[in-house]
Amino acid sequence: MSSEAREWVWEHSSSRGAARLVLLSIADRVADDQCISWASLSSLAKRTRASVSTVREAIERLILADELEQLDDLVGPQRSTVYRLPLAADALAQARCEQQGEDGDATVSDEPVAPAKLRLSALRRYGIRPREVPESPVRVRKPAVPETGRSRRKSAQRRTGHRHSDVPATDTQNRSEPDLNRRYSRSGAAVTSAAEWQVDPATHTWTRQQGHLDRLGKQGLQAADAKWRAHRSAHPPRPADAWAADWRSWIAREHAPSRPNLHAGPGKNSAAPGGMTRAEAHTAALLAALDEPTGLEG
Repeated sequence: MSSEAREWVWEHSSSRGAARLVLLSIADRVADDQCISWASLSSLAKRTRASVSTVREAIERLILADELEQLDDLVGPQRSTVYRLPLAADALAQARCEQQGEDGDATVSDEPVAPAKLRLSALRRYGIRPREVPESPVRVRKPAVPETGRSRRKSAQRRTGHRHSDVPATDTQNRSEPDLNRRYSRSGAAVTSAAEWQVDPATHTWTRQQGHLDRLGKQGLQAADAKWRAHRSAHPPRPADAWAADWRSWIAREHAPSRPNLHAGPGKNSAAPGGMTRAEAHTAALLAALDEPTGLEG
């Protein structure tokens, strides 16, 4: 079935560049006619000869184009992410119906075929399983305790270290991806510095849904990101989900560059209104001045 999925990508996909290579790599691992596949960001980066950030952006574009689905309730081999090619699956299902009609086994209909329910039993043979299933038969999950991404990690060898139990867990990174999580704390949680941490697709989506991208603009969002990294450069390494929560909180408090605080001049010692420091107000004023016309353009 992987050959049919790849053929659909070659013939019908509208993706281009790195996104097309990523989609072909995912289609190369399609298991059956359900067009389910699995891959990690690091493996896709290795196969496409692209950076992890480029692969992440390509996946986000494919999801927005409805050519790829990320099935967060499933997990693949080595805790890899599970994907589905919905348009390819619909095309294969339609082709099967037409073939059955030509053979006289069924009546051909012009209406599109309704998506079939995933057959999880058929996917288990490829190492794809529901995420809530415990990975080890030794551990017994209590039904009264909600399951998180950290609850499946072994704790027998833990001796010291801080467990960030107050930070919400995300599924955007895997421990099997060394390009994203380069170091690990003694507690077993992947940690990285603020400079090395990259904004994940879920956080990109959050900035659009919460209106921060429209409020700050692309340049303003980049300036806020650079300021955040400068302020967090001296902080010790933390898990990626902790940086994501801290980054979102920073962006939510950031003032739009189009409305800088001009009351904090060089000769004033009082704090700038709106919670901004004098240095932050000067930076916002310079960014706003760069966007205004000077009259010398033409």
